[in-house]
Amino acid sequence: MKLDINNRQHDVDVDPRTPLLYVLRDDLKLNAAKFGCGLGQCGACTVLVDGKPVFSCVTPLALLAGKKITTVEGLGTTDNPAPIQRAFIEEQAAQCGYCIAGMIMRAQALLLGNPHADDAEIRAWLEPNLCRCGTHMRILRAVRRAQELIKTAQTGAAG
Repeated sequence: MKLDINNRQHDVDVDPRTPLLYVLRDDLKLNAAKFGCGLGQCGACTVLVDGKPVFSCVTPLALLAGKKITTVEGLGTTDNPAPIQRAFIEEQAAQCGYCIAGMIMRAQALLLGNPHADDAEIRAWLEPNLCRCGTHMRILRAVRRAQELIKTAQTGAAG
């Protein structure tokens, strides 16, 4: 099966019922998405499929043919992080870091679809992803900062 992950084609030879998370971590060594609950209830494994957040621990490969999959590794680099990654770094939004890749991906999906989300919309959008460390306020600040970074980049590019 061919998978488009982070704008690269990958050939994988696994059972089509295999959850995406296992292929990402075990076969492709893309380890940002974490195994949390294995039931699609915590969000640690969140990735984007065609720009929409999905729980990769419960998404079988059979549903992904022809879809564009994005993980945290596909957003930016260490030297050039994407605005959402830069914002999470600047706001020190991670504590233990376990939920952060999933939070970043869910926030990225929000900003792609609703770049001007208000606090209530941000909270509602992030609700499916759990953070046990309690960095919720820093995560919210990071999403708002990312909105500003994106706005500034767009204004600078237009001017």
